[in-house]
Amino acid sequence: MFKLTSLNLNGIRSAHSKGVEAWIAKTKPDCICVQEVKAQAADVQGRFEQLAGLQGHFHFAEKKGYSGVAVYSRHEPSDVVVGYGSGEFDAEGRYVELRFDTPTRKLSLISCYFPSGSSGEERQQAKFRFLDELDPHLVRLKSEREFILCGDVNIAHQQKDLKNWRSNQKNSGFLPQERAWMTKLLDETGLVDVYRRLQPDTTDACYTWWSNRGQAYLNNVGWRLDYHLATPALAALARSEAIYKAEKFSDHAPITLDYDFQL
Repeated sequence: MFKLTSLNLNGIRSAHSKGVEAWIAKTKPDCICVQEVKAQAADVQGRFEQLAGLQGHFHFAEKKGYSGVAVYSRHEPSDVVVGYGSGEFDAEGRYVELRFDTPTRKLSLISCYFPSGSSGEERQQAKFRFLDELDPHLVRLKSEREFILCGDVNIAHQQKDLKNWRSNQKNSGFLPQERAWMTKLLDETGLVDVYRRLQPDTTDACYTWWSNRGQAYLNNVGWRLDYHLATPALAALARSEAIYKAEKFSDHAPITLDYDFQL
């Protein structure tokens, strides 16, 4: 099995202080895609280039303490693609792609951090622009190679993907336009929501993010915001899934899927 984990760290230094590296060493993923590194190259150097023996490959934001993604891998990629060619969003450190190509296979593992629109209308419009850019990029990528995109998508797709869906229909993350984008990604672009392929009906157990307000975590008032989105051939190789909640490294929980392939 190829064990692939995705986790929004909400700051690599914070998550490290809460034991995330020890957990990675214990669970032994082949690859972990992380989001919201919230660090620059100088902060990572000498401290976080590797985690539990996995080598990190990063896309840092230009703004200090903001965004940033990485893929930590047990295997050496044949190429690393930083950013997806966006004039606006590549400066925010939202996309890094590791390619593992052989004469008979083209395969990519991607860590991606979608913008949040919860801070106001300006960032919500930026989120819509990001979605408008990313979809054609993924269409092109899908025509060229197999891939799994892991990340904090900041969208709960369906009612079963969040606890309080009725009261959140006008809130960022569950807006009709965002949900329609996810539907189009799955139905027209042809990607697969791998967790839902294995667990089509799960509700309360599917959440990966909880607000820090009130008793949201304690009462499991959560949202499913973290995804594995894969091309169909790779999605068909998924065999098991796990959302780890026994320890809390950030406001997100790591989601791990086992796939029946090896790099």
